Amino acid sequence: MATSAGRASTRSGARGTSRAAAQPQARDIAAAGARIAEAVESVIEGKAEEVQLAVAVLLAEGHLLVEDVPGVGKTMLAKALARAIDCSVRRVQFTPDLLPSDITGVSVYNQNSREFEFKPGAIFANIVVGDEINRASPKTQSALLECMEERQVTVDGITYVLDAPFMVIATQNPIEMEGTYPLPEAQRDRFTARIALGYPAADAELAMIDTHGAGSPLDDLEPVADDLEVAKLIEGVRQIHLADSVRRYAVDVVTATRNHPDLRLGASPRATLHLLRAGRAIAALDERDYVLPDDLQALAEPVLAHRLLLSADAQIARRPVTAILADILAAVPVPAATARRPA
Repeated sequence: MATSAGRASTRSGARGTSRAAAQPQARDIAAAGARIAEAVESVIEGKAEEVQLAVAVLLAEGHLLVEDVPGVGKTMLAKALARAIDCSVRRVQFTPDLLPSDITGVSVYNQNSREFEFKPGAIFANIVVGDEINRASPKTQSALLECMEERQVTVDGITYVLDAPFMVIATQNPIEMEGTYPLPEAQRDRFTARIALGYPAADAELAMIDTHGAGSPLDDLEPVADDLEVAKLIEGVRQIHLADSVRRYAVDVVTATRNHPDLRLGASPRATLHLLRAGRAIAALDERDYVLPDDLQALAEPVLAHRLLLSADAQIARRPVTAILADILAAVPVPAATARRPA
């Protein structure tokens, strides 16, 4: 299967040439992002902010964790985002008997050729939807670690490169603990952002009855972008300007989480990178070619909260992580101005 890996690398190289030839401006990224968001919102009613963040995570080359109670549309959001893009999509229902090889793939002996052949697992897709990810064992969950961080899979000593773009959208129910396994901190840290959909407003729920009553709106959802366009948009997001003051502000906020007395574990350097990447995506979706401190403040909770562990005293006092983050944002000085890139 080394040949397949070579094809993947060649395909990625061809895409790299195409991206360099024509990088989209912020307005083009915003227009494409709006198309994707509109397609997803045709399925998910009344959740514009959550959909916008999901699109931002996609353009930031990140992974998304959707954590909420049953029945609020977690899987529907993941499937709608995947269907809005014309690319390879695989859905994995995480269960206690799921094996790591079901995700990464396995080498099978071919009697005719008398050689082992690699059979790719579910992770070999542009968008992988992992439903109820915390129902699989820690051993199976760990199969995602290399894929999510390095965008490659190593099986039997051979490394296979995953096609770009690559995104994992996972769902989990934080209420029902029976038959579940908490996500390891190393895996939670690989998710760029965590969102909760919450219950819809009354008007949105009435609209949902109309759109979902006669059938699933997913059946009518047509792709509005493809994998090559998304790869070009991602490259464009990388070019969004980050002023030195904004970089410093991100580092100061993350450092404050490591020094806060109510937190046993602060955010990692990976969290800093994810915060800035998501900030670039949010700025581009807002038709800006530069990141503001306001972008990082708006992203602090979805990007940082799931990475933080409360101290014993904070747990006893039942102090929420969101309140601690609010204190940190209030205490860390905000840059007075953000310079744009020279024309």
